[in-house]
Amino acid sequence: MTHATLGDIIAHIEKLWPTEYAESWDSNGLATGDLNARVSTILMALDPMDAVIDEAVSLKAELLFTHHPLLLRGVTSVAAHTLKGGALTRLISHGIAQYNAHTNADSAQGGVSDVLADMLELTDRQPITSGPNHPEGVGLGRVGTLPQPRTVSELAHTLARSTPATKTGIRVAGDPNATVSRVAVLAGSGDSLFDEVRAHGADVYVTSDLRHHPATEARDISHRTSNTPHLIDVAHWAAESPWMSIAATQLGEKLKENGFDVDIHVSTTRTDPWDLRIPSHDDAQGEDDHGTHA
Repeated sequence: MTHATLGDIIAHIEKLWPTEYAESWDSNGLATGDLNARVSTILMALDPMDAVIDEAVSLKAELLFTHHPLLLRGVTSVAAHTLKGGALTRLISHGIAQYNAHTNADSAQGGVSDVLADMLELTDRQPITSGPNHPEGVGLGRVGTLPQPRTVSELAHTLARSTPATKTGIRVAGDPNATVSRVAVLAGSGDSLFDEVRAHGADVYVTSDLRHHPATEARDISHRTSNTPHLIDVAHWAAESPWMSIAATQLGEKLKENGFDVDIHVSTTRTDPWDLRIPSHDDAQGEDDHGTHA
């Protein structure tokens, strides 16, 4: 086995999740690090939060690979007392590079949304939306067909069992008893793609971070037509974090195939932001009827 440099690792990352698949507004790639530095240990995590960086320090990792970017929007200071500056200071002081693959990993085949689609065993998949120069099968989200029709409630319960538990659980908008066959999924914030989801004829849309106005308007439009899509909201962290283990396996196999000896760990730090949920007075009945428990 050969020792790998950061440049070697990034070359393999970008073969798995090409940067050209990323959305134009996104931030992907190397936030800090020396391409010639040796990497023997990688920590994979969804979010580059302080607790995750602490975990990387404890592991003596030389690379923190995340899905979400550390520097998505511009900053005017990287002083150590600021949020982003503090993270960068700690990473640099411990010799830890930081790299992320965000919407390129969402769009790539076998990526974040495919992992969510696998939980529902969707067949005949295609992206919800794809860039003009993307290869076939590459793009944001997935839409496909269930092996057999199921109710919205059954799908919600399947997702509750298949994703990590969160305090917010699974939310449903629409008829929980409706039978559905065609399902669209987008792991992460997906309420900007309702038009595309409807164009694909999806009966139900599984995504995260559904806001009040887009969700209510989507249901209003649905009521005027076919009453679809029904909506299933999965917590952002729960929908995306299962990909990290898949990504670690994929990257590890590629590195090993090319003779590189690298130890890869998946973060055990929970980065879902919600710590407490106070049920409404009729919440127990709602969970029984609509499958909203985690």
